[in-house]
Amino acid sequence: MASMDRKHEVCSPFIPRRNAVRKTSAEIVSEARRSLRVHSTQRPFTPRDGHRQLFGRSTVCADREGRPPSPLSLHAPNFDAPDSRPGSGKRLSPLDHKPKFPVHGDVENPFKAFPKTPSTPLEVKKGVRGTRARLLRAGSLSTLSPLEGHNDKKERLNPGPAQKQLSAKRLPSADRTEVRSGPHKPGLRRTASESRIKQPGVDSGVRLTESTAGRRTEQGNGVNTTSTEEDAESLVWNNVIAPRLQQLESVAAGSCEGSVDRLCDLCDGLHGTLAEADMLGRRCKRRSGILRTLFRLVDLNSARLNLHIAELCLALCVSGNNLLNICKLIFQISRSEGNDILFQNNSHTIIDSFLGILNNEDVSSSGEALLYCVGTLKCLSGNSAILRLLLDKNCVGVAQKLIQRLCTAEDTNFTIAGHILVQLTATLRNLADHRDSRPLFISFSILSELCVVLRHHHRDPDICTNISRIYSKLSSYSECRLALAQNPNCYQLFLELLDKHHQKQDLVVRLLFTLGNLTAKSDEARWQLFQCEGCMDTLLQLYDAYQRRDGSPHTQPQKGPRAPPVEVQQDEDVLVKLVRVLANMCIHPAVGPALATHTACIQLLMETLELRCVQESEELLVNVAATINNLSFYQESSVFRRSQLTVAKLMLKLVLCSSMDAMLEATCAYGNLSQSKDVRDFIMQNNVHQFVVTLLDSKSTEMCISACGVLTNLAQDPPNRASLSVEGAIAKLVDCLRDFGPGDWQLVGQVCQALWNMISGGSEKLLDTQERESLLEFLTTYLDEEEALKWIENEDMRDFHRACWELEFLPVAHKLMKTLQPPDQTA
Repeated sequence: MASMDRKHEVCSPFIPRRNAVRKTSAEIVSEARRSLRVHSTQRPFTPRDGHRQLFGRSTVCADREGRPPSPLSLHAPNFDAPDSRPGSGKRLSPLDHKPKFPVHGDVENPFKAFPKTPSTPLEVKKGVRGTRARLLRAGSLSTLSPLEGHNDKKERLNPGPAQKQLSAKRLPSADRTEVRSGPHKPGLRRTASESRIKQPGVDSGVRLTESTAGRRTEQGNGVNTTSTEEDAESLVWNNVIAPRLQQLESVAAGSCEGSVDRLCDLCDGLHGTLAEADMLGRRCKRRSGILRTLFRLVDLNSARLNLHIAELCLALCVSGNNLLNICKLIFQISRSEGNDILFQNNSHTIIDSFLGILNNEDVSSSGEALLYCVGTLKCLSGNSAILRLLLDKNCVGVAQKLIQRLCTAEDTNFTIAGHILVQLTATLRNLADHRDSRPLFISFSILSELCVVLRHHHRDPDICTNISRIYSKLSSYSECRLALAQNPNCYQLFLELLDKHHQKQDLVVRLLFTLGNLTAKSDEARWQLFQCEGCMDTLLQLYDAYQRRDGSPHTQPQKGPRAPPVEVQQDEDVLVKLVRVLANMCIHPAVGPALATHTACIQLLMETLELRCVQESEELLVNVAATINNLSFYQESSVFRRSQLTVAKLMLKLVLCSSMDAMLEATCAYGNLSQSKDVRDFIMQNNVHQFVVTLLDSKSTEMCISACGVLTNLAQDPPNRASLSVEGAIAKLVDCLRDFGPGDWQLVGQVCQALWNMISGGSEKLLDTQERESLLEFLTTYLDEEEALKWIENEDMRDFHRACWELEFLPVAHKLMKTLQPPDQTA
């Protein structure tokens, strides 16, 4: 009676069944390994742009939106010498009224009369900007001597040799407004701010005399106020700064060998002097004279010198047009990789100054300057050494604040904000390459801020592409995936971008790669993505579109090593990432059955199997096989059940190919498909079982367990058992039991299942004596808990293996022992 009962005992098909009672981690791991599989894929390759420019060659919006140019041509006339433009960037229109002053006293003595406003400057103000600039440059210090102090007058009437040599070329070392002042104390010059407060109809000569008398009185009483500060600044100016400016002009005019080195040293010395005298920023009242000299040096066209000039100009807090031109100048220098060393040597000032500009400048008034500023950081971040400096100087934190300001910009600034964001997101893309940047991206919530940018600028493909590159890089790391998943709206946002920019391959492939990473290990992410409006419609429309973009289907392998065109490879990469998303979504217990009943989804997968060959589309076909394997888990689907035999026939080329990955996925799929009697007959008729038995010789655990699954199902049919035995299936299964032993109880349990099905129902005679004895010996040893687990020292791992041993191995091993033992021993 016992033998009759055993005749009808056959192992269940190779498919784990969901059971609400099972709650151990061992069972969850076992279930995932046996059937539903998550696949990884390579991150899309992004070649480094060797052309450093604001907007790359692939920029889509260059013509439509008028992107600012990268090539720049800057010369001294491009700068505003007095640096007196209003902060708003708008020039004030000149006054038409020409004031007239009453004249008293001795007209023959010009120093006793009220000074008249020179007619030439007024004419210049009424003229155009170019005329004003030419007149200022044309004037020399010697022609303005009658309006200077007596000492200056004597010096200019009797110039020394050095002054004669420079009289034609050098620039004035004082502000333009100084030449309008009356007689004053030697060594002291009136500043631009003092000259600008004169009012029409006021006797400026009397005011100067009263002011001078007042200062002398205060000094006599021991009171040092503003006059002391002015005296100190004048002393520094006359004794140190003015000579340095004259040296700069002299060396620049000489153009001798080594002049650039000398000019750089002089700029450094001038910078140090101004810093020691606390005259940097806008505190120096004669800063316009310094700026005139520095701007003239730009025409020497030396990158190293221009960087020193820009450094000093930024320290003097230039604004308006001058700030814009300085940012353009530094950007132009940064475009050459050979100049990176200059920025590394001056990183403590240039990069700090630029980060300060990004922190403080307003988008509405200095938007274009911010654009070239961020463009410089983008170029420099391509250098690994400078990239490290940017991270140390909190570039990520500065970028986060700038993103927030740009996203709240008014509609009038929307275009320039978009231009800046192209550069800023490209800079963050480079920063994301460094492993130390990931904690910063998380702590400053950059991933969330970029989602906001995508919502505001979803029409700009350049911004969207840069952000997709950031996400594709960072989503490969668990902590970044968690940070991105905290924005549940990101799934809907990604789908909308996929729909809007479906023809932009580099954007589509990176968004799909990010979605694949998010859904790889998170059931919540799989469900949230599936719940988004139009999710399956968007994904399947992309699938269909990219599957048909290649005009010549890969039905036959190409002869020779000729590679497919680049566009074909990019289209296929989109399909690889898209199918991976579908495979990951299938793992969710609610999403999987829905996809298994989706006719269009199954048809597209079968179409890919039919059109593509393994030699050219290996990764794509591996992902398709994994998706079909996951879908075959849900056998209750009538749609998939009707397609099982067709799928099995299409899978045959994967089983017989030379790719181990494709063979493994196809074998796993056959493990589920072979539950169908039609599929089992197809496998036996086409001798697929011979290849499956051969896979048992593999040293791969996954390959062996997949082969055992197929053999378990094939052995359900008694006619198949003899054919499997002829191929040596029983002997190879016993070898697997010996080789893998207690190291993998799931594999050992599956081997026992396959053996039980093969020798059940009166098929014990298929076992020879030696195989029976070896099998009994192994089972006796493994059924002893102490012997089975003695090699595990770690207590936590021991508990895990004990759970796997009890659930995966023990039940089927007991049944196999009963089958092997004679009836009298069993009783």
